[in-house]
Formats: sequence, structure tokens, C-alpha cells
Amino acid sequence: MTIENREDGAPESLQPLQVVACIDGSEAALAVCDYSAWASQRMGAPLMLLHVLDEEKYPARTDMSGSIGLGSREQLQEELVSLDQERSKLALKHGHVLLDEAEKRVLADGMDKATKRQRHDDLASSLVELESDSQLFVMGLHGESSAAAGRHVGSQLETVIRSVHRPILMVPDEYVQPRSAMLAFDGSATAFRSIELLSATPVFHGMPLHLVLVGADTAEHQEQLKRAERLLSDQGSEIHPAIRQGDVEQTLHAYQEEHNIDILIMGAYGHSRIRQFLVGSTTTRMLETAKKPLVILR
Repeated sequence: MTIENREDGAPESLQPLQVVACIDGSEAALAVCDYSAWASQRMGAPLMLLHVLDEEKYPARTDMSGSIGLGSREQLQEELVSLDQERSKLALKHGHVLLDEAEKRVLADGMDKATKRQRHDDLASSLVELESDSQLFVMGLHGESSAAAGRHVGSQLETVIRSVHRPILMVPDEYVQPRSAMLAFDGSATAFRSIELLSATPVFHGMPLHLVLVGADTAEHQEQLKRAERLLSDQGSEIHPAIRQGDVEQTLHAYQEEHNIDILIMGAYGHSRIRQFLVGSTTTRMLETAKKPLVILR
């Protein structure tokens, strides 16, 4: 359920595809603003600042149907409902403040404007509904409740990754302007669709781009890398193909550290090792060990 619609009042169908920055009260919120502004300007895309008020945590309406006939306890129940409603109102106001502060941040980053939107739903469902108008989602690796819960990554991150079908840029708490990127590549048909997607978006144009295949150094893999390199020839980028062997997570992180690469790009590929790595049982471990921005291509 939408609480607040687009502030510019324009029909959504006429809007160019946007970058959506997921704003919350976490330490990563400012970095989300900065990376969103960076991506939006590189892509020439409008920017939406989105705050989601969790429906389960802050229900818009409390169900009292089960309270009929409580007798003397009914007044107490009504008082509890009143407290819940007041808590939801305060959370709503807090969300507006977060969006206002985020707007100031992206304007300071050079954006001309940004739209603000608040939804009363869960984050994954909200992003799924926005997919048709969006080309990139940006969110923090660490959510506002992850530290308190002893988690290393945001509690909703994995659900979002499995739910949406647009690229997701997940960022750490501090912003560093990206100057290089690497794509984890496995040579599959889906990996080549990711290459085509990268070729079509200006966000990485002119930036050194490493293509890293984790697997055996075979003639087939060499040819796949050369084909991918040709598809990216219009990027205006230095393309650095590489083949490495070993554990996927450790190998990719080691290569990234060795070459001081700012952004790791991965696709949800077919049934390959990388897909298992990305959406299988080790997803949380990969997210926990990420120290730099990570893009998931869907």
C-alpha cells in the first residue's frame, strides 16, 4: 500500500527508468545516497529515494476482530492499539525525516532533483512493484537492525536478491568513488546476457573492467573470454580477461584485492558454481565478506 506517491505528479508510465535508493536509518544510508547519485548521473537516469515502513512491524491498522467479548480487558486492548497507532505515526514521521535528509545529500552530490516515496509494505514486495519503472536498486549491505541483531548483513538483503529481477547495487557504510570494476564470468548463456547488459549501460563506460572466470584454463574458456571482450569493445574501457582456479568466493575476493578493484559484479547464472555461490547456501557468507560495493545482475 502506497502512503505517499511521486511528488512530481507525472504519470509513472511516462517516466524514464529510474535508479531507486533504499533509504533506512542504518549507517549505510549516506553511502546509499552517494552511490545512488553516482549511478544516476553516470546512467543519466532519474533518482527515487524510497523508504519502506515495514507493514508487519508497523501495521497501518490493528485487527481488533478477535477482541470482541473481552469484557473488562477491552479497554486495555484499546489502549494498546492506540499505542501501536501512535508508534506507527512516529515511525512514519521518522521516515519522512530520513527522506528529507537523503534528498539534501543527493543534491549536495550534484543531483538536480530526486523524487521521494514512502511505502507501507515489506521491502522486497515494494521493489518488485517498482521493477517496471526501475533499472537499478541501491541498498546498504548492513541494514538498520542488523547490528543490533548481531548480523553482518541486512536481514532483508537475501529476500530482495531472490525476489527482484533488476540489478542490485549493495554498498558498504562508506562511499568511495568507483574507478574500476570486475565481472565474475562463467561463460554461460546467462553470463553473456550479463555482458550485453553491461555493454548497454553507461555506468561502467571508460572504467577498467576485469573479466574473471573461476575454472580450468581451457581453450573453451579462453574463447569465451575473447568473445565477451569483443562484446564490450564499445565500452571505451580497458578490458582485462583472467582465468583463476580455486574456491569461487576466496578466488574472486583475492583477485579483487590484488588489483584494488572497487566494484564486484556478479550474475545469477544458470546452474553454474557461481549461481550456487550466489543464491545457494553460501549467499550469506559471500555478503558477509564483501567489503566493497557488489552488483548482482538479474
